[in-house]
Amino acid sequence: MCLKPAKKSVLPTMAEAEQQSGSTPEDEACAVPDSITFMVPKKEISMVSDMGKWKRSQAYADYMGFVLTLNEGVKGKKLTCEYKVSETVEKLLDLLDTLDRWINETPPVDQPSRFGNKAYRSWSAKLDQEAEALVAAMLPADRCAAAPEIAVYLKEAVGNATRIDYGTGHEAAFAAFLCCLCKVGALRVDDQLAIVFKVFNSYLAVMRKLQKTYRMEPAGSQGVWGLDDFQFLPFIWGSAQLVDHPTLEPRHFLDERVVNEHQQDFMFLECIKFINEVDDKTVNNCLWNISAVPSWSKVNQGLIRMYKAECLEKFPVIQHFKFGSLLSIQPGKT
Repeated sequence: MCLKPAKKSVLPTMAEAEQQSGSTPEDEACAVPDSITFMVPKKEISMVSDMGKWKRSQAYADYMGFVLTLNEGVKGKKLTCEYKVSETVEKLLDLLDTLDRWINETPPVDQPSRFGNKAYRSWSAKLDQEAEALVAAMLPADRCAAAPEIAVYLKEAVGNATRIDYGTGHEAAFAAFLCCLCKVGALRVDDQLAIVFKVFNSYLAVMRKLQKTYRMEPAGSQGVWGLDDFQFLPFIWGSAQLVDHPTLEPRHFLDERVVNEHQQDFMFLECIKFINEVDDKTVNNCLWNISAVPSWSKVNQGLIRMYKAECLEKFPVIQHFKFGSLLSIQPGKT
């Protein structure tokens, strides 16, 4: 097995994540107390000057701790390795299968505009209606009251129905959704590989199908800030998988033969394959620059810094993030 079971939350503290590069924490778990009062998340970042509140918040600490812990967990491991698939993970996969099926049941409509097919709004409205029930089905019995709070992140994770667009803020909402499931104990530390390799990979597949079916626009003027139009996290976790690989170097992802041969094992190469397949898209300058970095370890560290600077610290992205009891705007513990 790739991961040893443990009776811990997936979440470390921010200090642990930074000091130990996101390694599995050995002190107290970050699960929420039984006495918590759940609340429907709301926006708290309304102007650029509010960004300091976000960076000091418990939500930022928990979110980055979650991302970095998963980053450590997948280092050196293939998508095809063995790992535990828990009941909650199976339920998450069923949920994503449901979203996929709804796309088939909601075909694009004829319209003059090539992009932003309005049938997406019908698909999104169905999720708005069903999200709370879908989330409640995967929560522990004593945490069902968290369903309305956690469902907000699921609804935010699939794009914007008004603009019919999708970007890194929506991707972050899905990571926040998974983070919340960890905080209430639905996901555990021995789910780490399945969270990335099964759940997040399945989410990517559904989002790509949404983007292609409804011709969704990239959210924001720079899409995903230079990697591809929509995603960032799979490049981080995908580069972590390749750390210390005996033969594959960063320069190799420019070789289509190498990509086709290894994309089933590595998320980074899977992303490159998708970029190569989509019409009018080629590997961009940012990815060309990454190909010149000498090691995957340095690529991984650089992408984490880039994610913080160009996504999590950008007001146009974070102004849409919502805060509740599980991901709190309150200052983090020091």
